[in-house]
Amino acid sequence: MRLTPHMLPKEVFAELASGGGGRDAVGRLWAAQDSKRLLLLRGVRDLAPEDVAARVRRAYDLLADIQEAAPEVTRALLRYPTVGSWGLRTLQALAGEAPPAAWQDPAAMASLAAVAAIRAGRTATVEVPVLDGAVVLPSLGRAVVPGEARTAVVRTGDGEAEISVGGVTVRVGDDPSWEGLRRIRAEHRGVAVEFVVDDVDPGRMPGAQRTEERLSETDLRRWAMILQPAWEILVERHPLAAEEIDAVVTVLTPLIEPDHGTASATSKLALGNIGISMQPDPHSFAVTLAHESQHAKLSGLLDLIPLTEPDHGGRYYAPWRNDPRPLGGLLQGAYAHLGIAAFWEVERHEPHPEELLLRAHTEFTLWRDGTEAVIRTLRASGRLTREGELFTAEMADTVAAMGEKNVPAEAARRARRSAGWHLAGWRERNGEPPSHPVPSLTDS
Repeated sequence: MRLTPHMLPKEVFAELASGGGGRDAVGRLWAAQDSKRLLLLRGVRDLAPEDVAARVRRAYDLLADIQEAAPEVTRALLRYPTVGSWGLRTLQALAGEAPPAAWQDPAAMASLAAVAAIRAGRTATVEVPVLDGAVVLPSLGRAVVPGEARTAVVRTGDGEAEISVGGVTVRVGDDPSWEGLRRIRAEHRGVAVEFVVDDVDPGRMPGAQRTEERLSETDLRRWAMILQPAWEILVERHPLAAEEIDAVVTVLTPLIEPDHGTASATSKLALGNIGISMQPDPHSFAVTLAHESQHAKLSGLLDLIPLTEPDHGGRYYAPWRNDPRPLGGLLQGAYAHLGIAAFWEVERHEPHPEELLLRAHTEFTLWRDGTEAVIRTLRASGRLTREGELFTAEMADTVAAMGEKNVPAEAARRARRSAGWHLAGWRERNGEPPSHPVPSLTDS
């Protein structure tokens, strides 16, 4: 077998750097993820400890067999976000690079094999792990099971499955003890989007302040009701963002609502999954999807091309965070806020009601100026790779074109006031930064 590296054409790299890229660019990033996740599975198989090694190898062999017969089934499964987070965290734990967590169980390879068998209509019997009283089948849902058993048996055939443990059988998809994953969908002018709402998988959104209870049916309907007009905004006025969101975001994970504002997050471990709290209005939902899809694109790109040198301990001021940020985090924030500024640049020219129009002008000004300053810090850091210098130069050109746009005086005043409040609060928490508007907090 001959291994070939994934290559990104210069023009696609430039399109991504400018804040865009489209479906073709995202497709190339996903192709690289396919290879990465196959390598993660192989690594987990090879490093599995002796007590589960045989089960892991049987599961791996079943996955390989199904991949040969139905490659589209295994591709869709491997692209499910929690497969990425489980594979990487489990491999790191097996290699002694990180402390293990309960859900980082190499035996969960069997759960993936069971899902592949279900989706491929394959007849199989698979022994899977039980975690905290539940059997999790990634991309499908979980079964709550009684007792303290550590393993269960999944039997599959003809696209159906049942889970047996402790004398109890749970039918997948049709049982009171089965908690299937739900979806929300929107469509406008023939352009549709659909997201899985994952509120059960223990590998969803590692590190985020996620909700631990399932989203109620009432809240799920509220999400769907706000998604529809948000999607209409995106399709009508931000078609490239809508295209990219549909291509890169597949799963939403509910986050805990903060005391003020909203919360959202993207995990580099689980490409395709974004965390999001309940959004108050369609514009907030739309700009959050655009914002987090930027993070997802950059995370996918960074798996192919390093843009910054290894972290040397330097920390920097970011006008959207309360904590000092490493250079890589600063780049992520700048790229995401480039997308936010682009969103509000379009919206501020729409015939909105006065309050929304002022919001659009203010948000555009705030994030255009903040992003421009952060890009200057990135380019002056001396810590970018050659590709990182090219990438941030394209970003600088994009934000420079925005800088030529005039904004109403009241919006400019509000943006300056908001930026000043943020910097004052940051100083109170972290100390006085150097004189540069977006400074480094430590010497290089």
